[in-house]
Amino acid sequence: TKGFRNTPTLINTVHKQSLGIPWFHDGRIGTNLNDVTRDQITESIWMNMDMRIMQERVKQDPVYRKMFQDVGMGEPSNGKVRKLIPEYLKTLTSKNVPYDLGNMSAAAKKGEAVFIGKGGCVQCHEGPLFADGQAYNLGVPVNKDIFREPLRHITFVAFNMFMGNENFMNLRRDPGAHVVSHYSDGRDMGKFYTPTLRELKQTAPYMHNGMLATLKDVVAFYNKGGGNDPNKDSRLKPLGLSAQEQANLVAFLKSLSGDPLTGPEHVYG
Repeated sequence: TKGFRNTPTLINTVHKQSLGIPWFHDGRIGTNLNDVTRDQITESIWMNMDMRIMQERVKQDPVYRKMFQDVGMGEPSNGKVRKLIPEYLKTLTSKNVPYDLGNMSAAAKKGEAVFIGKGGCVQCHEGPLFADGQAYNLGVPVNKDIFREPLRHITFVAFNMFMGNENFMNLRRDPGAHVVSHYSDGRDMGKFYTPTLRELKQTAPYMHNGMLATLKDVVAFYNKGGGNDPNKDSRLKPLGLSAQEQANLVAFLKSLSGDPLTGPEHVYG
């Protein structure tokens, strides 16, 4: 099926786990990569694979069998697959990041000052991954294409049914963290967990539903005080950033990205 959310980055997964930052936008499952792997393989709206069938298919593939044997794992099994996929994900870490190397441009340094000061970004985007592990409502516009495209809408409906959301057939907004907390007054509707800001150059589009195409769009969104939603975080107010301050902030955000992970050590073949 087609999805209804923007895919979280796989880069720096190992640090998300150690810092206790939830994997998914809505916080379900948490940080355990074994659980995440099982969810993606078996969940009916994702890969919809029975782990026993997956195990037999892997065992029938001579390339996979050799890979298991080469690392001393013996016969493939579903448990070993769930162990090895997270081990691979842990190798996907940022490399040669200007921010980490102290090699930012003059514009990026000015942007960092905006990030910490006038922009107030650091209130939520803090720590090594620039993410605080909390959920907020920003008033991000609804991606109406989800409800226009049958496959995406079917996936959306099925997901909300499985997660126990009431009135799932008539939902026209992503409930976000509500799938976990289920507050009866709906104060958790539309809240999503703060994503990492690392490797933004490689991970467009942005926001939980991909509604903002560029970093320039993201900065402009926050500069106007976010979107419109009754649950929007009260700290989101117009920032009054000049065009130059916005450009500097974009330069800083780009400085948090390193080399693309496209080498042979990351791509099997």
